[in-house]
Amino acid sequence: MMSKELGFFGRYMLLLIIQLLLCNYFMMSPYMMLTLLPAMVLSIPLRYTTPQVLLIAFGTALAVDFLADGVPGLNVVALLPVAFARKTFIRWVFGTELFARGEDFSIHKNGLGKVSLVILLSLTLFLILYIWVDGSGMRPGWFFFARFFASLPASYLLSLLAIIYFSINDR
Repeated sequence: MMSKELGFFGRYMLLLIIQLLLCNYFMMSPYMMLTLLPAMVLSIPLRYTTPQVLLIAFGTALAVDFLADGVPGLNVVALLPVAFARKTFIRWVFGTELFARGEDFSIHKNGLGKVSLVILLSLTLFLILYIWVDGSGMRPGWFFFARFFASLPASYLLSLLAIIYFSINDR
């Protein structure tokens, strides 16, 4: 159990470093943002309680805010609702059987379609909050929609890779 936790923590920290690199060096356009944060929150094992997940998400988002984005609280505001809604999204898509069996979801066990739906729900919530707060009512509506629809597919692909990375040992 301890080595499994260390493996998870190591993979989580690696993805945090990748997220920091994406924010600092791969800003392609003001219309597109690349984020792994919702996928990182989804990858936290289901045995963690919601307060534990909220604490992990808070620390992760705060680290990205201070080390990359430079806007304290922006990622925190967008990621905490994702952390709070995580089990609800999983329950909507997978039902209660994952919780009853005490196992985590993965593409290998649950299929690409269901995992994609959970990723898209989480990314949609994150991006809507992030873009809305980042714009602070100063950007026109078309910019909001352009940024959302440019960011969603790119972040989805990255998130899918992250979920695959977390579920490598689940075969």
